[in-house]
Amino acid sequence: MKTLANHVILFDEDCPMCHAYTKAFTKFNMLPENGRSAYQSIPEHICPLIDKKRAANEIALVNTENGEVIYGINSLFKIIGNAMPFFKPLFTFAPFIWLMKKVYAFISYNRKVIIPVAVKGSTIQPDFKIKYRIAYLLLTWLLTAYILTGYAHLLIDFVPLGNPYREYLICGGQIFFQGIIISFYKREKRWEYLGNMMTISFAGALLLIVPLVLIKWLPVPAIFYILYFLMVAGLMLLEHLRRSKILNLGLVMSIAWVLYRLIVLGLIFSL
Repeated sequence: MKTLANHVILFDEDCPMCHAYTKAFTKFNMLPENGRSAYQSIPEHICPLIDKKRAANEIALVNTENGEVIYGINSLFKIIGNAMPFFKPLFTFAPFIWLMKKVYAFISYNRKVIIPVAVKGSTIQPDFKIKYRIAYLLLTWLLTAYILTGYAHLLIDFVPLGNPYREYLICGGQIFFQGIIISFYKREKRWEYLGNMMTISFAGALLLIVPLVLIKWLPVPAIFYILYFLMVAGLMLLEHLRRSKILNLGLVMSIAWVLYRLIVLGLIFSL
């Protein structure tokens, strides 16, 4: 691959995803070995060129020869297009650029709830865009409910199947229920908490895909599916506790999270 010389990409050191993919650029020689740096510790010769607030939202790529700075998806297009020129026509196709800008913004503005880290008071944080958070909640809700609807068929020996929209109502009700609790408890962290909560739900749903695939290849006793489901629920609770600690929420939201599930379970067996 061709290396993009005389360029430095600036990533968020508090973002594991940003750290990983910029490291991949240097590892695969798409950027020189010294071609990445955290924007929190921008080198002196680069510092005057950067809009630090914009760099917190859109990863910045700096040309150290002429001072040119490009941001966001255009930075990634330049690095990838230089290393793999056959992608260049795609990167100049207007509809593709528009779509990828939306995808990039969706991930960037939600990255702190996808993989949370403790906030450092002196660090410039990415802006909060409510439209992207709502889009994230809706997407994870629909995908999680879709997977759970499929998994419900594996639990029919233990849990009543219910109507096709039950899991959608349960997942949507969870957002509503926890949203009310967090609004009374710590309103200022409502959107941050709900984003983290739905990341946990979606991650749990992804783990449930394993038995859904396994059943097509191996005969597994029905008890396996309920035990696996309970294991995933336990892991989700542990992750909920961990993220609540990062958000300084204590045990209140985790207790409410468990309470909602107990209420739902009671309703399923009583109806």
